[in-house]
Amino acid sequence: MVKLFGEAKLSARLETLRTVSLFAQLKPRELRIVDGLLHERSYLADEVVFDEGEDGQALYVVLSGEVLIVHPDDVDQGDGLVATLGHGEFFGDMALIDTWPRAAQARAAVPTVLGVLFRPDFQTLMATHARIASRIALQLAREMGQRLRQRVDTASKGRGKL
Repeated sequence: MVKLFGEAKLSARLETLRTVSLFAQLKPRELRIVDGLLHERSYLADEVVFDEGEDGQALYVVLSGEVLIVHPDDVDQGDGLVATLGHGEFFGDMALIDTWPRAAQARAAVPTVLGVLFRPDFQTLMATHARIASRIALQLAREMGQRLRQRVDTASKGRGKL
């Protein structure tokens, strides 16, 4: 039986976006609006997405491949790796909020495709689809809070091991 008024099947890219925690609360129609604002960029293995110290301009979503977040100055000591991010994960999210310089370098570990949401596009989303933007912003605040709590927990546990 054909469904006349149901939602159409989501594309592979929309299915990926649905797995991203920032967008998980969005309905298919809302996901399509966000998807329309994403710019797709491809990177070769070892290609730099952005460097430490650059002005933040966009949030990135890993559509395929893998991204390394590193502190380049620490690579020689072997401890420069901050995170390895894969399919459905995001990074660079602070750039949606401010223009502070990037705290680390992002580099493709393998051939990688990223969805890029530039700050001006997010601002357009806030002006035209405030409900969608507020859901994303709330989830972003939750994620940042969780990261902060993890850092505080790690720091407080480290002090106890003197």
